[in-house]
Amino acid sequence: MSYKIVVDSCCELPEEYKRDSRFEIVSLGLQVGDWHTMDDENFDQAEFLRKVAACTECPRSSCPSPEKYMESYRTEAEHVYVVTLSSHLSGSHNSAVVGRDLYYETYGKKKIHIVDSESASCGETQIALKAMELEESGKYSFEEIVGKLEEFRDRMATFFVLDNLDTLRKNGRLTGVKSLVASTLNIKPVMQGVKGEIVQAGQAIGVKKALAKMADLLVQTVGDCTGRTLMITHCNNPDRAELMRELVLKRAEFLNVRIMDTAGISSMYANDGGVIITA
Repeated sequence: MSYKIVVDSCCELPEEYKRDSRFEIVSLGLQVGDWHTMDDENFDQAEFLRKVAACTECPRSSCPSPEKYMESYRTEAEHVYVVTLSSHLSGSHNSAVVGRDLYYETYGKKKIHIVDSESASCGETQIALKAMELEESGKYSFEEIVGKLEEFRDRMATFFVLDNLDTLRKNGRLTGVKSLVASTLNIKPVMQGVKGEIVQAGQAIGVKKALAKMADLLVQTVGDCTGRTLMITHCNNPDRAELMRELVLKRAEFLNVRIMDTAGISSMYANDGGVIITA
């Protein structure tokens, strides 16, 4: 059966899949002061980070319209899988659902399943590539793949360490975090995604110790890592991502490792130097 995988632009697709006809990216918008841009193939991370650093206002994002999602479902593919940002962090998931309803009203029923990643960035990537893997195996029906994707999502672990949590805080994405230590003390929180919301899982003095703590927490949470893919996304800091890879692989063995740079939405929330890991 033919299939298509639709993701919002917070999903960091590996380069080899960005122009693959099996995938489509639905872009979110970005705003820094009076400057607007789209999180699409023309996104310039360096320009964006310069504008964020120079602007006193907090950057903001806008989710895709339901109509954009509806258009992405207009395909000859018989099975459509949609992976979105956590519904607790963005309206992208709701737009995808409304877009499906619009599609049904306009074109009739089709097998479309929308996965709330309960994550972001490489967490979305994990689910999108799992959908491809399951479809390519040819072993499962659409309904079986839907069930396996939801199970996979529920077992996935997401952690991140950022130099700066201001964008998350000012955009209301840290409402579930009761307290955060002062950044002036150089104490770096290790954050975790739990059922789509952000919680503080630990902390350490300095970034390197925070990354080591994050590696510990990931391996403890996942348990047996041998059949899993470790994914690491970084915002403009490949050296830190490589250090993260080394720290995790000292603690556990993974089937595969992927390292990717953040696109627009992830760059906005991670800020310069942020690192996100999933398994």
